Amino acid sequence: MQKILIGAGILVVGLFLVKRKDMSWRQSILKSVYPLVMLKTKLFPNKKEIQTNMSDAKSVTSFYALKVKANNGTEVDLNQYKGKKILIVNTASDCGYTAQYDELEKLYQKHKDKLVVIAFPANDFKEQEKKDDQNIAAFCKANYGISFPLMQKSHVVKGGEQNPVFQWLSNAKQNGWCEQQPVWNFSKYLINENGELTHFFAMTVSPLGKEVEAAIQ
Repeated sequence: MQKILIGAGILVVGLFLVKRKDMSWRQSILKSVYPLVMLKTKLFPNKKEIQTNMSDAKSVTSFYALKVKANNGTEVDLNQYKGKKILIVNTASDCGYTAQYDELEKLYQKHKDKLVVIAFPANDFKEQEKKDDQNIAAFCKANYGISFPLMQKSHVVKGGEQNPVFQWLSNAKQNGWCEQQPVWNFSKYLINENGELTHFFAMTVSPLGKEVEAAIQ
């Protein structure tokens, strides 16, 4: 009995130690266990976690013709990013992969001369993004200090309400080859300097992983 009480006490103390000021208990714990989540994916890799435009297929409709809404409601013309690589990520605040916000910011800071990261918050997977746009922005700034563009919350999975950017990313009749919609929060799509989709990375691939780094180089 004494050992059980001691163990419970250690667990409670541990939970208090991982509680972040601007995070819920769930968010704090998820951030703490993120390394274990990524370790599991390394031990049990999925062959479909990376897809590449091996045939150098060209897009049918231009990515740069798309316009989206930023987190603050202003219109964003994606043509402004022509000449840079673009990493598009669907994000959520209450996911086991939310700590990738930190990795995405590090990646952006490392390559911001040639890469822009664009986050698209969505509540499509297990309702892990229930916040409104204002609170999403506050959460990202307070906990991860993100400085890359953050778009308005939208739907990223296939359907009538799918964000136009993700319609393009997951429709081979538009992008030339890829039919892959996001499989979970923090799925990633890489577009090259000419507006062509070159890679899809599942959430199991770290933004700082060698696969993403090689694709950017």
